Amino acid sequence: MFQMNSLVPEMLVADLERSLSFYRDTLGFKVEYQRPEHFFAFLSFNGSQLMLEQDDLEESEWRVGPLQAPLGRGMNLSIECPDIHGLANALEQAGVVLRRAIQECWYRQDGLLRGQLNLLVQDPDGYLLRFNEDLGSRSVDA
Repeated sequence: MFQMNSLVPEMLVADLERSLSFYRDTLGFKVEYQRPEHFFAFLSFNGSQLMLEQDDLEESEWRVGPLQAPLGRGMNLSIECPDIHGLANALEQAGVVLRRAIQECWYRQDGLLRGQLNLLVQDPDGYLLRFNEDLGSRSVDA
């Protein structure tokens, strides 16, 4: 049964169908449910979840200021991916230009280094997505 995570970002988009095509068809997200009458969709990918809603261009309590492309400036969504090379190939096949190709990164967490393969891509509205594949961990001293 579908269970909603404790934190789920909801992103305003210019064209829901264009965004659904990108997230569902190119990236492989699953549409958990939609409310077409509200131009809304709830998506999931390998345990990550997000909501997309088409901006209605009217003043709303959900919009804290004017929207200007690229959207989501100052934020990136980190999304765990079991096969980052497969995802990179799917993006390439779809003609999507990566913001940053796959890169091995190690991040210190106290006495451990946690490794990831990361790639960066922007969605059609400019939201920055950081897909990462786990490489495990090792001691900082190693």
